[in-house]
Parts: sequence; C-alpha cells; structure tokens
Amino acid sequence: MSSEAAGDKPQIRATAVLVAAGSGTRMGRPKQFLPLRGKTVVEWSLAPFLAMEEFEKIVLVLSAEHVKEHGARLSSPRVQIVEGGKTRLDSVRRGFACVGEDSDVVAVHDGARPLVSQDVVRAVLQEAYESGAAVAAVPVKDTLKKVTNKQLWVSQTPVRSSYWAAQTPQGYRREILEEALAKFPAVKDATDESQIVEKAGKKVKIVPSSYENFKITTPEDLVMAEALLEERQGGRRRTAVGFGFDIHRLATGRDLWLAGVKLDFPKGLLGHSDGDAALHAAADAVLGALGSGDIGIMFPSENPKIKNIPSKDIVAAVLAKLITAGGVLAHLDVTLVAQEPKLSPHYEVFRESLSRIFGVPRERVNVKAKSHEGLESVGRGEALACYAVATLLLPETSVALKA
Repeated sequence: MSSEAAGDKPQIRATAVLVAAGSGTRMGRPKQFLPLRGKTVVEWSLAPFLAMEEFEKIVLVLSAEHVKEHGARLSSPRVQIVEGGKTRLDSVRRGFACVGEDSDVVAVHDGARPLVSQDVVRAVLQEAYESGAAVAAVPVKDTLKKVTNKQLWVSQTPVRSSYWAAQTPQGYRREILEEALAKFPAVKDATDESQIVEKAGKKVKIVPSSYENFKITTPEDLVMAEALLEERQGGRRRTAVGFGFDIHRLATGRDLWLAGVKLDFPKGLLGHSDGDAALHAAADAVLGALGSGDIGIMFPSENPKIKNIPSKDIVAAVLAKLITAGGVLAHLDVTLVAQEPKLSPHYEVFRESLSRIFGVPRERVNVKAKSHEGLESVGRGEALACYAVATLLLPETSVALKA
C-alpha cells in the first residue's frame, strides 16, 4: 500500500461485532433497547461504527425476539443481523462466524455502551492491528476490597494502581480471535473475549479509554447517559407542551385498537386508518409541541394510499419529525373517555404499549380513563374520545417544522 510505504498508518479493514442479545435482568427489560434521547441505546452504540470507513461490515447480534421486532429496521447494506446464543460468548461466536477472511481486525463491542467515541474505537483498532489484541479500559478509581466470605469481612486490599476496568470495544487480529474461539469451544461463562485470548497464550494490550464509555446497567446509568448526550448535542434545552384530541365513532365489524393494543370488543373505531384514537391524540400532542400542525395534514383522509394505515406508522412519521428537530419526548399523559368498554383493567398494557411505540420509559407515560356519565355520543356508547398532553425537550435553537 502506497500510504504505508510513505510512512502513514495502513488502512485497516475491520469488522465490528456488536453484542446486544442480553435479557437485561437487572433493568427489568433489555437495556440495549431502552429509549435514549430519541433512539434506542443500541442505535447510539452502532452510530460511531457506522460513521467510520474502516468498518466494511457490522454484525449486530440480537435475541430471537429482537431479530423479529427490530431486525428489519436496523439492518442495512453494512449491518448484518444475527441471532445470538444463550451466553455472551455464544453470541460472539455466532457474530464472528459472519466475519470475512479479508478483515484484518475484529472489534467486539457491547450494544449497551452508547457513549464510545470514534477516537477510542480507532485507537483500539490500531493497537489490535499492531499488537494482536487490545482492550479499551480505564484505571480503577475506587479502592478495591477483596471479600471471600459470606460475612463480608475484608480479606485483602489490593494496590489500586495495578488495576484497570475493562470496557469495549475489544479488538483482535482476526486469526487470533478465531484461534481462541476454536481452542476453547466449551467455554461459556467468560465475561469478555480477552479471557480466552489470554488463555490461548496471547498477550493483550490496554488502550486508555474514557470514563464516559460506561455500560448501561442500572437506571442511574441511563440518566447519566442522557445528560452526557445532551451536553454533546448542544447543552441547554427548552420545554414545549402540546395538546391532542381525537374522537371516533364505534361501529360493529371493526377491530378495536387503542394505544396500539387490540382489545376484545364487538365494536371498533371508524376511521381512514385503524382508528386508534389514543395514538392519534398522542401524535397530535407531539406535533402541537413541535408547532407542526396535526396528523390530518400529514395523512389526509382523501389520500386512498393510506387507507387502513396502522396508527403505529403515523406515530413513526411524527417521531421522525421529533428526531429531526433534535427533540426528546419527556412525558406523555393520555386520557381516554368511553362509556364502554371498561378500560381501567388495561392501564398497564396501554402504558407498556405507548412506552414501546413512542420510545420512552414506561415511567414517563401515564394513562387514565373516564366515563361520560351517559352524556352525548360518548355517553351513549356511540363513540370513544381521547385527550393527550406531550411534554418535549427541544434545543434552544430549534424552530417549527413544516407539516
């Protein structure tokens, strides 16, 4: 290569394996798909690799459930989706099986580390290319205590300066990782790949990283990640509040969809779409806070191409506007008004569905229902209505988007 002959660093051909197949037991749900400033955690983790020309291919390892739910959305000409295994190392093996022999270096990264910088990734690639194996890490800041008994008595205080906390990415010459994976096929419980690389007799080099490159493990980590991303995206934000309302007639022969949930009821809501009044009102509330009109402008009822469109698709289009504006949905409050069916038994199902569809934590979604005391069309069971309030965080410089 001419640039190498001239003394420049060679162009490294790399493949990234992003491991995101965990169940997220400590967070109550998979942490890699928690919403984080308009995206999921794993999308933030993908971003620096997609932005680097060194990576000709990225293998994203997901659980079988998430392959079905997110695979089509996250795959691309450079991103290959693969179903993971029962353990982290199993998932790495499945991801590595998709690495081509033309790759010089393989970088393995946690799908729940959304704040890694391109500089750290590039430093790991370069060190792995030169040394064979490299791990991003930071010096341990706290004093360590070794405890080997159930009574929690300290048995030893190691010298802190000798210890580093391993992170990802971890980079390896392709043939070195291939050899280690092949040599120890029965190893399942290694918490990172460097353990089996070391076991195979290879030395691993530390690459100084950043304390911001932490793994989302607890709810507090998510709060810290949001704050750091806010700072990276420009700092100060303003609050905007929007209001939405929708009402639809109830009619036999229609499925009843509310908040993205199909209910067992003999009547459904009439509409050009599936009639989901809760999603319509909530979407209008977001547009209201953005100053971007309403969903009727985006999806006019006279357009035959969108007849019977799922309301989730309407919400997706609205959220695309929110992301373009650099905004974040901070809270969603939805009030359903119906004489029938009884909606209070479905509150938590509605909250979970709205959380997933709008990409916000469930704690930031509220759902309640009221009857209409027998008054007017809603009270007579002829219609169902919904009110919604959306609170957004927007950059100070953002402007209203055209509908």
